[in-house]
Amino acid sequence: MISSKASSDKSAGVIAPYGGNLVDLMIPKNEQESLKASTTKSLECSDRNACDVELLVVGGFSPERGFMHQADYQAVVEGHRTTSGYLFGLPIVLDTDRSDIELGDLVLLTYKGQNLAVLTVEDKWEPDKVLEAKGCYGTTSLEHPAVRMIATERKRFYLGGQLKGLELPNRIFPCQTPAEVRATLPAGEDVVAFQCRNPIHRAHYELFTRALNANNVSQNAVVLVHPTCGPTQQDDIPGAVRFQTYEKLAAEVSNPRIKWAYLPYAMHMAGPREALQHMIIRRNYGCTHFIIGRDMAGCKSNLNGDDFYGAYDAQNFARECAPELSMETVPSLNLVFTQEEGYVTAEHADARGLHVKKLSGTQFRKMLRSGEEIPEWFAFKSVVDVLRAS
Repeated sequence: MISSKASSDKSAGVIAPYGGNLVDLMIPKNEQESLKASTTKSLECSDRNACDVELLVVGGFSPERGFMHQADYQAVVEGHRTTSGYLFGLPIVLDTDRSDIELGDLVLLTYKGQNLAVLTVEDKWEPDKVLEAKGCYGTTSLEHPAVRMIATERKRFYLGGQLKGLELPNRIFPCQTPAEVRATLPAGEDVVAFQCRNPIHRAHYELFTRALNANNVSQNAVVLVHPTCGPTQQDDIPGAVRFQTYEKLAAEVSNPRIKWAYLPYAMHMAGPREALQHMIIRRNYGCTHFIIGRDMAGCKSNLNGDDFYGAYDAQNFARECAPELSMETVPSLNLVFTQEEGYVTAEHADARGLHVKKLSGTQFRKMLRSGEEIPEWFAFKSVVDVLRAS
């Protein structure tokens, strides 16, 4: 069940957003033209910037109301907490090479032909990206995708300041706002979040449906399957293809205890810090519990294959932070498929001497390309059909 602290944070039957109120920075339509006319400069957002703008405007990053000032940025980098005391896994900043943007400017933020928001520039600085990398990702190695991103993609200056929203990005993934997702959730029940960035196969489905039976989850709980739809790693399945797999699967396994939504978030592969970031976001979307696997949001060195984080670092860090967020973690079961009993935990299979069937990601992709039959114990036929067609 929801913890006593989480119960005290509930509003209208659903857990309250982090900080108590859901931020909504979208301004009324009748005020937008005058606001746009008052802007002095414009700035085109990157894909990552656009995700951050959207989550700020709709309250996914509540209680934040804009891009972080330098003091908050440094506090989060050094200690995963803002100067006002709120937990935060990773800093939310807007980057630019523009030396002409100055304090006090009203900057129109654009993205692929859309006017997303207006930023009041309240702070501008040159970050120490080496310290940012070490503090947020635990390494300065350019092999880490987020270290490489801040070193080679993010620009020279960071901007901080409040936002006023104009419109949300047009996306292949139709992203419901936190308010819209909350309206679909049952009052007074636990909501278990499942985060992913890949197509969902049988083991994933078994994992998040079995999480509803965890000891710390209420009897009538629901699971929110909430895939990220922003930039991920280069070798991930393209977003348009993943979206089709999710839609097909949602229709195939119609279940009132499974809710589906999409998250406009750009992955950092930041391990423990990213686990905290995901928990904060999911609380804002109405979740009380978060499924967290071993090596969540982890990544490996391409040179030696070593992991940047320990297998349980993300789980342990999330568990430490969960009480302050009025949330609970649900450890990810290590499930395997057996000839005798289907999906069971690896520990159960070992104890009973069951015959485990395995299929690696490399083998799966090879079978997809060659047209071989994919066993249904591994992947849903509807998902395989979409992947094969793409």
